[in-house]
Parts: sequence; C-alpha cells; structure tokens
Amino acid sequence: MVFPLVARAVHRHLDVDGVRVFYRESLPERDHAPVLLLLHGFPSASHQFRRLIDALGSRYRLVAPDYPGFGHTETPADFTYSFDRLADITEGFVRRLGLTRFVMYVFDFGAPVGFRLAERHPEWIAGLVVQNGNAYEEGLSDSARDFIALRPATPGAENTVRDLLTLPGTRGQYETGAVPERIAPEGWTLDQHFLDLPGRKEAQVALAFDYHSNLERYDRWQAWLREHTPPTLITWGANDPFFPAAGAHAYLRDLPDAELHLFDTGHFALEDHLPQIAPLIAGFLDRTWNRRGVAAPAPAVPR
Repeated sequence: MVFPLVARAVHRHLDVDGVRVFYRESLPERDHAPVLLLLHGFPSASHQFRRLIDALGSRYRLVAPDYPGFGHTETPADFTYSFDRLADITEGFVRRLGLTRFVMYVFDFGAPVGFRLAERHPEWIAGLVVQNGNAYEEGLSDSARDFIALRPATPGAENTVRDLLTLPGTRGQYETGAVPERIAPEGWTLDQHFLDLPGRKEAQVALAFDYHSNLERYDRWQAWLREHTPPTLITWGANDPFFPAAGAHAYLRDLPDAELHLFDTGHFALEDHLPQIAPLIAGFLDRTWNRRGVAAPAPAVPR
C-alpha cells in the first residue's frame, strides 16, 4: 500500500526587534522548492495552517509565523499594537529568515499585513493566494462596517470588542456559515487559550480600533495590484459573515486573470474545505513558480 507523503515540520523562534517570533516551517523533499508564506488571521495563529502544512509541505516550503499578540510569539510589555507594527515585525521576520521571493497566502488580518509587505517589497511577491482576505469596500458586511467604525471614545465600544474575544465569539467565527460538525473544535479552543493569556485581549482591542487604517489603504493596495498584476488564486468562503463573496469578485476588477473559487462555507474555509483547496494551491504554486521563478534561490532549509 502506498501512503501519501506527510510533511516534516519544524517549530522555531526568531528574534526581530525585541519580539521573539514563533514560526512553523515545512521541510520539503526537494531543494529550492517553491516558497509559500502563510499569513494567518484573527483570532488565530500559525496553527490554523497545520493541516495545510501536512498536506503540501513535503513538496513546498511553507512558512507560517505568529504575529505579535498571537499564538506563541512573545512580545515586550511596551509593544505598540497596530497593523503597521505587525507588518514591521513580519517584514523583519522575512529578512531574518532570508526569504527573497515567495507566494504569499493572505487570510483575514493577513491581507492588511501582507499588502503592507507587498507595497514595501514588490520584488518579494511571486504570486498571491487570497482566502477571505479583504481589500475592497464591497467586501465588508454591514456588521463588519459597524465593528470597524468603533472608536475608543465611543461608550461601550471596548466592551463590544471584548465580547468578540470570548469563547462563544471565537467559536462563532469558525461555525457561522459552515456546517458545524465539519469544524474541529480544537481550532477555536486553541485560539481562546491564547486570547486568555495576560495582555492578549488588550492587544486585540488596540488592533480592532486600528482596523480603520486598513480601509484607508484600500485604494493604494488596489493600485498596487493593477500595477504589478501578481498571479493570483482566490479561494473564498462565500458565507463569511464579515467578508462576503462580493469581496472576492472585486479582485477581478484589478486582476481580471485571477482564478476565483467560491466555497459553501464561512470565514475559516480551510477548516472544512482543505481537500478542495489544497490541490488548487499546489497547482497554482507549480504554475506560478515555473513562470516567474525566483530572484535568487531560497536558502537551503536546515534538516
């Protein structure tokens, strides 16, 4: 009997400007394999990509860091939480790891972090995989707009944010729009463990109040897409209560050659549609890497 290859992975830390960044990385069978940088969403961390790494990591180099305020990354007490700072640390992480060219997977918070990286270093981006990572006004639901409009001085605003950081709020982000029995409970359980650590809720409140800074950059990101036309694969949970399917279709306005796939699920589409999405990513990586190549070989992965 022939069994499919399951990836080997390592779990490490890198120090970036005083932040001890945790990351997980697959060890592919071939040298100089295509590189996929996985940028996670709220309220999760790199563990949301565990199964994708298992599925694809024997053929491709998958790298998934935890942002400051998430997962196993350790942050100084005086760290200022904003999307600019998350991008700063992610940029430093990419430099420290020695990546010079990669396909970038952007999901949820990964979109504002990733598009900031793309603006700063277009030469790094060999292609995009977009999964419920919004960059368009029409990709915001009414409830998302109401949430983003919250400001610290608004009475009750912080309590509204904190209500989302409870176990029911975290679980709801996984199950809304999906078939609950297909969603493994350890995802939201692990997310809540990290949210309940000291200082983590304060970090998330600060990021929630900073989210409006992303909308202010949408025009710039769309212009970047039109100028650089990166090969793009869009895989989107069509029932996402925050980022509806209109946000997926909007990418085609600036990237008419993008490949778009909608799935009958919610925000965390990989949780129940990995068997459908993983082959799409594999095919996209093969096509994109062969077409664009790399500016310089990615450094060899330590065994």
